[in-house]
Parts: sequence; structure tokens; C-alpha cells
Amino acid sequence: MQERTIWWEEGGVGLIDQTLLPGRYEHVVCATVPRLVAAIQRLEVRGAPALGVAGAYGVALACKVALEDKPDAFHSSVQQDAAELRSARPTAVNLTWGVDQVLAAVMEEKDPVAAADLALRQAETLADEDEAICRRIGSHGAGIIGDGATVLTHCNAGALACSAWGTALGVIRSAVAMGKGLNVISCETRPLLQGSRLTAWELSRDSIPVTTIIDSQAAYLMQKGEIDLVIVGADRICRDGVFNKIGTYMHAVTARYHKIPFYVAAPRSTFDPSRSIADVIVEERNRDEVASFCGVKTAPDDVPVRNYAFDSTPLDFITGIITEEGIITRPYDHPWLLP
Repeated sequence: MQERTIWWEEGGVGLIDQTLLPGRYEHVVCATVPRLVAAIQRLEVRGAPALGVAGAYGVALACKVALEDKPDAFHSSVQQDAAELRSARPTAVNLTWGVDQVLAAVMEEKDPVAAADLALRQAETLADEDEAICRRIGSHGAGIIGDGATVLTHCNAGALACSAWGTALGVIRSAVAMGKGLNVISCETRPLLQGSRLTAWELSRDSIPVTTIIDSQAAYLMQKGEIDLVIVGADRICRDGVFNKIGTYMHAVTARYHKIPFYVAAPRSTFDPSRSIADVIVEERNRDEVASFCGVKTAPDDVPVRNYAFDSTPLDFITGIITEEGIITRPYDHPWLLP
């Protein structure tokens, strides 16, 4: 998959609507910041690095709208929109990082026209850098995959979760590009099926062998010796653990028991050493995501539902973190993890 997941076009921020995949492949354009915030919250665009790019483009969009509608209150309007973008999803740190990268430049430029031009240039640069970073992550991580290996992954950490190429799937793509034969096991990733809908779609388009399983089947395949290693992405890496899609911790615990290497692939922008696991707000999503499926009720109306979007995995369960600068391993005293 070579095309960009999110981009700038004349009318605003363009993106692939990931809620429609794999049945339909459609682009949408977010012409206002509220529409982009809604796209982030609805998971039309998702994945930590992609959210960083969305945040950066979102500030450029805020500048464009303020220049047209509120030129006399340009900077305050952009700051207000930036705050809305930051709060769209609380757990993934890249969204705030992307917003702040561009906003800082905007606030230093007093002329609104120049600030808007600068915001777009900064956002485009960040998007280009994201793809280059993902390819470096892939290059560093490809060596951990043996020829003929079977790799388990959870959720979607591919091109759809970044501007292009991917983090965990970028490692897989890079290994394939090196000529290695491998097989991928993609957990479906309940309740929104990012693994079966998105990861399997991406890999099948690239002719990379992939099989989808229900999440609870992974432990059995590990027990049977059918999984050689696990590679997942990350939404926030704290000084003592990694937040990723709910179910990741379950796979990490099982992999540790079966002595299977468990790797996380993520860029520097996902690291947040200022916080520990206990400091992070974990997003809880809508009840209907669990209580219904394809329009059919799957839980009684009077039964409560818990729907955490992410969980945390302590660093001790992780074999290594694959980054654009190399692989970080125990004892995890790397500067990126020190407060």
C-alpha cells in the first residue's frame, strides 16, 4: 500500500475513511476543524502516527479557516481549535505532539498570512518525515524476523495508522522487501475489527500472506508452537509501559509464558517519559460498539458494558522497542524513556 492515508488538498484535510473498509474505499475531505475532530473520534482516521499528522494538518486547517473568517482574531481562533484537536482522543500522545509542533511555529509568526503558509509547510514536512521514519523503523526491525517466520500482530499498525508504510506492518513490509518469506496472523481486534478489516486488507493488497483469527485464539496458537514472534504498534510509550489497543497486554502475558519474543514498533513521537502508566487517561468508548454488531443487538439493554479502547503493558513484558534510531532493549534506561 503506497498511497498516503492523510493529506492536504485545496478544500481541507483529505483522508481515507477507514470506517468503510474493507467493503468500500472512499476519500473524504474535512473542510473545518469540527469535521476533522469528528473524523478522529469516529475513527475515520486512527493510529498514533496518523493522528500526529492529522493534528499537524488540523492546525493548518485552523489557520486557513481563521484567515477567511476571523482574521482579526487569528491567533486566538487557532489556539481554540488546537485545544479541540488535542482533546479529540486522550490516550494517543501523537495527536497532541502533532498539534503542538505546528502551533508553536504559528504562534511565533505574527502575520496571519505568513503563519498560515508556515503551518501548511510544517504539516507537510511532518507528514513526509513520518513516512521516512516508518521506513527506518522497518529497516531496523526487519532483521528480527527469520525467513519463514509466523508473526502475530494486533489491531492495525500499518500504512493506515501512519502517513504511509506503517510501524509494525512497516517491519513486516521491510522484511518481505528483503526477500524473506513469512506469514502474518492478524487478530481481528474486537470490538471494531481493525485487525480483520484494516490489517488483513492492507497485507492482502500487498500480496503478503495473512490469516485472521479471533483475538482469544492467539494463546492457543502460541501453545501449539505456531507463533514465532509478536509485533505490535503503540499509542503512547511511558517510562514504565506501553499503551496500545486493548488486548495487547493479554498477548504480551501469553507470549512471555511461552517464551515468544514480543516487540513494539513506534517512532520517537510516541514516547512520553514524563508520565507513568498510572498518569494516563485511558479512553472508554461507546457502549454500542460492544452491545451490538452489524445492527444486531448482542447484549441486553439492562446489562452494563465496559469498553476500554487501550490497555497498558509493562516494559518488563516487552523484548524490544523498534524505533527509527534502532531497537531499544532491557534494562530500558534509554534517554527516550527517562523523565
